[in-house]
Amino acid sequence: MAGDAAVVIKRVKKGGHGGHHGGAWKVAYADFVTAMMAFFLLMWLINTTTPEQKRGIADYFAPQSIAQTVSGSGGVLGGKVMGADSAHAGGAQSVMQKQSPPSPASDQKAMAAGGAEGGANATANNSKDSQSAQDGQFNHAAEAIHQAVQDNPDLANLSHQVITEKTPQGLRIQLVDQDGRPMFQQGSNELMPYAKKLLAAVGGIVAVLPNRVSIAGHTSGGDSNGDDWKLSFDRANAARALLQSGGLPADRIYETAGKAASEPLLPENPGASANRRLSILLLKEAPPAPSGGPLGN
Repeated sequence: MAGDAAVVIKRVKKGGHGGHHGGAWKVAYADFVTAMMAFFLLMWLINTTTPEQKRGIADYFAPQSIAQTVSGSGGVLGGKVMGADSAHAGGAQSVMQKQSPPSPASDQKAMAAGGAEGGANATANNSKDSQSAQDGQFNHAAEAIHQAVQDNPDLANLSHQVITEKTPQGLRIQLVDQDGRPMFQQGSNELMPYAKKLLAAVGGIVAVLPNRVSIAGHTSGGDSNGDDWKLSFDRANAARALLQSGGLPADRIYETAGKAASEPLLPENPGASANRRLSILLLKEAPPAPSGGPLGN
């Protein structure tokens, strides 16, 4: 009809839900993820660094290299002024006027005492550093041995027959028998084929270290028809020959010994198969003695 007014429909398009809250949460989440990545990276670095590397990092951030001062100036005079011994001098007094020149004899005594003390401290520090370095090498060697065995498909099932332990003498690596899986043929010094592979894997890691090696054979008693002492020695000697053929220098061999059943791994069970084993000891070497007297002459 002509008198009817036109009907206008207005459609209002509402904004999305995300526009109401904004994107600030994304920035906070990104900061959180970055912090977590940095945290896990720090944990990984702490777990993989050696004690020597950690000590070096600690020494780098140590405050010894920072100038220490009791005043706010931090200058050569430490906030004090030169002048007469008065309140204006900030409590500083002339040291040169109160000290007499030292005599040559006292100088020599002081140098000798300081040299002796310094030599003793240097020797002690060198000994500690050397022992710490060896402990770090032993830890890495033990980890490398277990990793090499586990990563080799032919040796993975022998991993629980490899025992490593740190002793006061050094790092001991033991290859122990298991029921149904001995290291040597019965009553013989002939290594089993899988034992040869296992010993070669261990020898490859032992050969890269500088320490001397002691090899011992052990039996559980009655393993041979005659002399267990001879059998245990022959087994140790066979292991020595295999290690040398694998790259271990002859001058690294400190001793080869047969222990028979005198040192059982399981004393409460003398007949246990684990008592039949090869023991390879990486000897902890003492640091070299300083040459000369206290002053190193």
